[in-house]
Amino acid sequence: MKISSLADRISGEGAEAWEIHTEASRDADNGADVIILSIGDPDFATPNPIIDRAIIALNEGDTHYASVPGRNALRKAIASDFAKNTGVATDKDNVFVFAGTQNALFSTSLIILDHGDEVIALEPMYVSYEACLEVSGAKLVRVAQPAAGGFRPDADLIEKAITPKTKAIVITTPNNPTGVVMTEAELKSIADIAIKHDLWVISDEVYTDIIFEGEHLSMAALPGMAERTVTLNSLSKSHAMTGWRVGWSISPKLLAPHYENLALCMLYGLPGFIQEAAITALTDQRSASLEMRDIYQRRRDLVCKELAKAEHLPVLKPQAAMYVMVDIRHYANSSGEFTRALYKATGVAVLDAGAFGKSADGWVRLSFTLSDEDLIEGCRRIVEFLTSK
Repeated sequence: MKISSLADRISGEGAEAWEIHTEASRDADNGADVIILSIGDPDFATPNPIIDRAIIALNEGDTHYASVPGRNALRKAIASDFAKNTGVATDKDNVFVFAGTQNALFSTSLIILDHGDEVIALEPMYVSYEACLEVSGAKLVRVAQPAAGGFRPDADLIEKAITPKTKAIVITTPNNPTGVVMTEAELKSIADIAIKHDLWVISDEVYTDIIFEGEHLSMAALPGMAERTVTLNSLSKSHAMTGWRVGWSISPKLLAPHYENLALCMLYGLPGFIQEAAITALTDQRSASLEMRDIYQRRRDLVCKELAKAEHLPVLKPQAAMYVMVDIRHYANSSGEFTRALYKATGVAVLDAGAFGKSADGWVRLSFTLSDEDLIEGCRRIVEFLTSK
């Protein structure tokens, strides 16, 4: 029996990156002494008022089909929040609600990209981008943000990657895994390329609310960019709602009917009680993200301090997000081999950053979404492991 070529397009290195994490999660379920620093799932509980609103909605019978694009109240709240933070005129008809940012990216790629197109993605990039973009049949063109330059975008490299087949550029700011926040000048250089070559820009801005240094600027806020930019975001990181699966796109209104046609045969709308909880998160509980951000910043500083106890271990101190990138090239030729050896010896699971792109080969990503005690112990084991090599 044969399967479709789609199965190949959604596999690959990105999917393989999770092998150590999967093993560690399984071992943890069996009671093993492991410390999982390989996934960006906040250890905070979703704020109680958000949970309470979902419970009230459930008790009121909000368990039936909901509006496929998202309830008007939720879309208005998203549009208002975006307009307030960016200055971009936005209303509910620019907003489409999805089951998380990943679902939004997957859907956007199917709507914008076609077989034979090329889509430029700046790497390091999140490991699922490869599958989410190539599912459309388009070719993913990786453009490095080199480690030597602090993993920052290089407009000249992007320009050189443009061909007559290029349809879109995908960016992430703040970036996962590096924590880099793009500057206005960097964004403008990319915007100029997009306008010059009449390209879409897909901008993943999930970590907007977790910035420690620098200031977030949305690509859509730049002159001439709102009409060619699809901005993706969610409540997963900002409000510790990864399991709720609430994400959205903000885009030109011409995409709305196409999103709806796709959602009708794939998602058929986010559950109503979840949408009610999301409205609470974006209104009454908007400031909850600030409290979490302050804790993440303290944890970032803690991890950097603890890892500094090891020699020859450069650490990229992130401007944002919930990860630290660590350069292990002094200790290993392969970051994949390093993560396996580290886990076998210490029970500490980290992610091979090479899975985010070749520019991150020789680096690993550590998440600081655990308690201070677990982070200190995890770093202690890493330093001890390196000292013994």
